[in-house]
Amino acid sequence: MNNFWSWPNLVTYLRIILGPVLVVVYYNADVFGYAAAAGVFVLASVSDWLDGYLARTLEQTSMLGAFLDPVADKIIVAIALVLLAANPDYQIIVIPAMIIIVREIVVSGLREWMAGIGHRAAVTVSYIGKCKTALQMVAIAILLFSQPSEPSWPFTIGYVLLYFAASLALWSMVI
Repeated sequence: MNNFWSWPNLVTYLRIILGPVLVVVYYNADVFGYAAAAGVFVLASVSDWLDGYLARTLEQTSMLGAFLDPVADKIIVAIALVLLAANPDYQIIVIPAMIIIVREIVVSGLREWMAGIGHRAAVTVSYIGKCKTALQMVAIAILLFSQPSEPSWPFTIGYVLLYFAASLALWSMVI
């Protein structure tokens, strides 16, 4: 099978397509719109695990997949964070959103630079980075689900988790 159309890559393409879908669904802006936006984000998050699982299980790893997987992750996370930060009721989210997005850009640039000088393996994903990713995925899903005009305990949990994820983002970037 051509690597371009492998099952893992198809799942990654789906995650990339879910970015614009998330925007459209989120701006539906009613109770179901927020729940649907959270659902789209959770689907994208689960598909991140699924494409890796399929690539390993079906032995369909590829250079294209290795490139696209982190790009797809950054697309869906950045879109979700920008949606949340752009909401006037969620302005308190701007700081952790900025930290997480800037960290992703810096680490991606560092990985590209290290690959260019033949040391890509020096910048691998750390355990702290994996924890950061898990926390930010949970936090973003909760915040997308919460109705911004009515902050509640789920909002508070999502907010605290996002700030904790931003702290881990800084820590993993330094490492």
